[in-house]
Amino acid sequence: MLVNMQTQSKVITFEGCIVQMHFFIVLTGLENFLLAVMAYDRFVAICHPLHYTVTMNPWLCVLLVMVSWILGVLHALLQSLMVLKLSFCTDLEIPHFFCELNQVVQLACSDTFPNYMVMYVTAVLLGGGPLAGILYSYSKIVSSISSISSAQGRYKAFSTCASHLSVVSLFYFTILGVYFSAAATHNSHSSATASVMYSVVTPMLNPFIYSLRNKDIKRALKRYL
Repeated sequence: MLVNMQTQSKVITFEGCIVQMHFFIVLTGLENFLLAVMAYDRFVAICHPLHYTVTMNPWLCVLLVMVSWILGVLHALLQSLMVLKLSFCTDLEIPHFFCELNQVVQLACSDTFPNYMVMYVTAVLLGGGPLAGILYSYSKIVSSISSISSAQGRYKAFSTCASHLSVVSLFYFTILGVYFSAAATHNSHSSATASVMYSVVTPMLNPFIYSLRNKDIKRALKRYL
C-alpha cells in the first residue's frame, strides 16, 4: 500500500501477489490461533486460578505460540501452492485493495474446484476449531463468574477478559460479515470495503484495546482528558 501511494501505481507482479497473499494468510491465521490460546489462558485463570501458574508455565506458552506460527505458515503454504497450480491470463485486475485469496482464485482460467474445496475445508477446521474453543472457554468462564456471590468479584473476574472479548468480537464478526455479505451480494467493491474492517481497523485497534488494561496508559489518558 505504501509503495502504491509513493509510486502512484497499483500494478503488482504475479510473484508479488502470491507473496502478499501468503503473508496475509499467515498473519490472519496466527491471530486466529492466538485468540484461541488467549481464551484458554483466561479459562485457566478464572476457572482454575490455583493451578494457573502450573498449567500456564512458560514452556507451554512458548509451545502454543510456536504451534500457532507453524499452523499459520503451513496453511498459507498450502493455499499459495494451490494458487500456483492455476492458469491465469495476462493483465488482470483484482477488484480489491490487496491480493485476497478468494478474489485471486476467481480470476483463474483453469478449474478452481480443488481450490475452493481446500478453502472451505481449512476454513471449517482452522477457523471453526479455534472459534469453538473460544466459545467453549467463555461458556465455562461465564458459568464460573455467575457462581461468584459478590458483584465486585464478578466485575473483577469479567474485567480480566473484557479486552480479549472485544478483540474476538471485532475480529470474527467483521470476517463473518465480509464473507456472508460477499456471498449474498457478489459485489466485489462492498467486499473490499468491508475487508478493511478486519484487515486494517481491527489490527490498529488491538494495541489500544489491550493497553486499556495498563494502569500507566489509563493514568496518561486521564491526564490528557
